[in-house]
Amino acid sequence: MSAARALDDLASVAVPASPATTVSQEPQAPLKRDLVAGLEKGLAVIEAFDQERPRLTISEVAARTGLTRAAARRYLLTLSYLGFVSQDRKMFALTPKVLRLGQSYMHSARLPRIVEPELHKLAFALKEASAAGVLDGNDVICIAATSAGRVLSQHLQSGGRVPAYCSANGRALLAALSPEDADAWIARQTLEAVTPHTITNPDRLRNEVARARALGYASVDQELELGLRSLAVPLKNYRGDVVAALNISIHASRMSMEQLVEHALPPLLQAQQHLRMLL
Repeated sequence: MSAARALDDLASVAVPASPATTVSQEPQAPLKRDLVAGLEKGLAVIEAFDQERPRLTISEVAARTGLTRAAARRYLLTLSYLGFVSQDRKMFALTPKVLRLGQSYMHSARLPRIVEPELHKLAFALKEASAAGVLDGNDVICIAATSAGRVLSQHLQSGGRVPAYCSANGRALLAALSPEDADAWIARQTLEAVTPHTITNPDRLRNEVARARALGYASVDQELELGLRSLAVPLKNYRGDVVAALNISIHASRMSMEQLVEHALPPLLQAQQHLRMLL
């Protein structure tokens, strides 16, 4: 029996799959009359900008948010007045002031503050990059990361957003859902080939999520980025709810996936166990 196989067996015992283990549930939707529609639409305008389209016209913002052109114009002018958006003729772009929104979370939220010290300890003990993330719709948002002195990927940074279906943290979080909820999530996705190795067949992806659920960890081999291999475990709080995932990433030229499991899984499981007492 190989060391990696032995660790597979260890993981399945150390992190048993349980119907009670779930990703933290979304809060119950409030009554419509209690919502501030203007705030919701203003945030939608900010989210309309991304890496592919960093500069947008009023018409493009309207199309991306479902607003009328007149409404999109008012929101953009308001955001410009507040300093969150800049304007160059007909083009609009976000300003660095938007980072304050993310910084407010990073400086005030309990989860990153608890996870970050353990993440740094793990990364520097292994001399490998590490990141923690949470599920947000179709993506995983990185809430803490360290490169441990290795330059691997632009995705390994706080605030980064990657597709959940082809990332190790994402699959670890999907595995924490019930099989029915995970299947429904997969059915809603447009599975695009980010690299030649990306799994785009829904049935294959379901099998990978089921495998991660059974083993207690998820592995992704160059599906998110060529040359990047990652191993992730779910992070549970004291109630047993999965609140985040923690991974170790390496360059494919340095280590096979089996070697990564043998090298990184035991420390990941130790970090998982330690953080459960704190979360």
